[in-house]
Amino acid sequence: MTALAESATTILHRTSDLVTPALRDSVDMLDERLRLIAGYQLGWWECDGTPTAHTGGKGLRPTLALLSAQAGGGQPSDGIPGAVAVELVHNFSLLHDDVMDHDLERRHRPTGWAAFGEGQAILAGNAMCLLAIDVLRQADGPGLRALPCLTGAIHGLISGQSDDLAFENADSVDLAACLRMEAGKTAALLSCSAAIGAWLVGAPPAVVDGLAGFGFELGIAFQLVDDILGIIGDPAVTGKSASSDVRTGKRSAPVVAALRSGTDAGDALNELLTGGPPETDEEVERAAELITAAGGLRWTAREADHRLTRALGHLLPVSDQSALADLTTLAHYVVDRDR
Repeated sequence: MTALAESATTILHRTSDLVTPALRDSVDMLDERLRLIAGYQLGWWECDGTPTAHTGGKGLRPTLALLSAQAGGGQPSDGIPGAVAVELVHNFSLLHDDVMDHDLERRHRPTGWAAFGEGQAILAGNAMCLLAIDVLRQADGPGLRALPCLTGAIHGLISGQSDDLAFENADSVDLAACLRMEAGKTAALLSCSAAIGAWLVGAPPAVVDGLAGFGFELGIAFQLVDDILGIIGDPAVTGKSASSDVRTGKRSAPVVAALRSGTDAGDALNELLTGGPPETDEEVERAAELITAAGGLRWTAREADHRLTRALGHLLPVSDQSALADLTTLAHYVVDRDR
């Protein structure tokens, strides 16, 4: 593990110690069946309720929420309602995404719908989304002040996922449209995560806006790196099948950049993908090779680095040096992970 990864992991674990008890208390509010699915999705137990050694996601979004409370002049603990809310919304979206994409594996084990069925996974996702709103409502004045931040992110997330699905059947998608889709699908919730703690503590508008801008640009960078990993990522690291985005016909940034490259490899890729996603392992491998040869991965990596620079520029209004250092560390980690 690199020094950067070690530093980021320390920050993320510190957040988990603060947020997990409150997150568990919230999930306990669900009825028994939905609680079982939600806890499975969060990595707490197996599908029969047996406690597990599996871990959930990295916890980036709740960590940003706590750091934004600190950056806004409060204590990290002031951001706990926001941290719980964004983590619930994130996992609601993952449950639904896996159903729509028919993904069978996430985080090295069966996805929620594969374990419990499509209908139950959809209902559990709905319950987690509504629970997130309830968590903020129960936080009284500060929570109500932060609620539009969360609901706006949910609207953006749903719109982005709708675009993602529509693009799979589109004859042509340009890079601008692709980035708009990724802004909704990922950046909207990361922007909210990076600002919701500041909303909760009543931070000055310049700080709230700066943190929101930081989270938005970081969200684009995050998704661009995910796009790269969706083509060349190691399944042992990503928890998904190799070349998962190629297999499902995703028009992710590397694919669109390759198709729009004007190169022979891009033309060959367009011919290969005409009529639908690759069907055999050989076709999937060939598509990944053509995306690389056409410069799709190179363009995406450059754009991720550019978005990182823009994200860090939005942190100028943050005066708390500890929060600033941790936000900067996490931003570099997000872009450098597994590349």
